[in-house]
Amino acid sequence: MPILELLDYAGVAIFAATGALAASRKQLDIIGFLFLAATTGIGGGTFRDVVLGATPVFWVVNPTYLLVCAAVALIIYFLAHRVESRYRLLLWLDAMGVSAYCVMGAAKGLTATGSPTVAITTGVLTATFGGILRDLLAGEPSVLLRPEIYVTAALAGAAMFTLATAMGGPLWLAAGLGISVAFAVRGGTLKFGWRFPAYRSRPGRHPDDVM
Repeated sequence: MPILELLDYAGVAIFAATGALAASRKQLDIIGFLFLAATTGIGGGTFRDVVLGATPVFWVVNPTYLLVCAAVALIIYFLAHRVESRYRLLLWLDAMGVSAYCVMGAAKGLTATGSPTVAITTGVLTATFGGILRDLLAGEPSVLLRPEIYVTAALAGAAMFTLATAMGGPLWLAAGLGISVAFAVRGGTLKFGWRFPAYRSRPGRHPDDVM
């Protein structure tokens, strides 16, 4: 199996697992598991394909991706109760999904347009949109509103893959570097609490002071 296809399946499966774990935290029924797993698993890739004009989108062309989401949802449904800290597992699986999917998204963007800027953007969108949908539907605090670094990890991984590709590196090396950088940034955030300084509001100027 080509490395990009492998990353695609891995990203879908891992994100589907995070969606199913979110369903387990909300104690949903099996349909809820299937819905959240599929939405999270294919959400980022669907958004990417729509942005790139690659229609029909990938899971319509190859419904195997839907079967992967369904299989993962069923596994989590029957085994999630054995995991002591499901939220912690969700976060680490999400980090793995972000790492795989930022590279996959960047590769598709680069292939479709040849633009490094577009490649990095589609890498970020692919890696983060599924998680945003998952949190929105599950009623969890959005990844975009949490203080820890999230989108930056996808940005770093996509940028590293694009740079390595532009420098003529082989695909396996570029993919490996991109995944490693993204996972190191996101993993460091989860392990050590890395974060950017938050914006601090300041009192506005009095109208009489504005010239």
